[in-house]
Amino acid sequence: MNGASREALAAARERLDALTDNTSVDAGRLADELAAVTALLDREVSLRRVLTDPAQSGEAKADLARRLLGSQVGGETADLLGGMVRSRWSQSRDLVDALEELANTADLTAAQKAGTLDDVEDELFRFGRIVSSNTGLRAALTDRAATTSAKSELLRSLLGGRARATTERLVTRLVTAPRGRSLESGLESLSKLAADRRERMVAVVTSAVPLSDRQKQRLGAALAKVYGRQMHLNLDVDPEVVGGIRVQVGDEVINGSIADRIEDAGRRLAG
Repeated sequence: MNGASREALAAARERLDALTDNTSVDAGRLADELAAVTALLDREVSLRRVLTDPAQSGEAKADLARRLLGSQVGGETADLLGGMVRSRWSQSRDLVDALEELANTADLTAAQKAGTLDDVEDELFRFGRIVSSNTGLRAALTDRAATTSAKSELLRSLLGGRARATTERLVTRLVTAPRGRSLESGLESLSKLAADRRERMVAVVTSAVPLSDRQKQRLGAALAKVYGRQMHLNLDVDPEVVGGIRVQVGDEVINGSIADRIEDAGRRLAG
């Protein structure tokens, strides 16, 4: 993607992260709904052109999306789609590509929350190796004359009970709706998304008072350097955390004042 589409996708990724970081949001359901919207807009060329028409106001496009899909998807999906159609897209097809990526990312996020993301990443890699070494299997999965149900059944026989449900969903969507891509490039894209998601860590930060922007930036940078990964901060305020802060990264809990923890992180880096 180029220009406006790249910026719109970046904003959509941030909104998706904000949604799926909320423990009350069902990332798996969100993935299914985003995939359904992707399939709809991939089929309905005129509709996606209307939803990406720069001559129409963002609010008008968001309202159209709500009227058409609001009763068929949950509130989180409707809000996410509304934000996306308010953005500017260089090409109408870029909106569909972005929706597909978000659907896959939401599925991978659900796997991450369930503690199975490493398995999914490994299974995607191994499936890709199997396909590349088996020309008959590749031909069956890419046969344009084969029905969607036939391909789905073949994948069910190959992966059902042998791979994580997330892996089976991701591969099935790719095989049954390749959208012009080769099977190999699609699997490579899925593997990259899984790797990117695995590298992203979440720190749950509880403080007695809201942190300033400067404090958030310093804390996020310090934690990213300590853990060696991109760090997303989920912020909460609890007045009982008197004069201090509580940070949880995975199973590790750090207690201490903001200044002490940042200074300690700096000493660890320097030493």
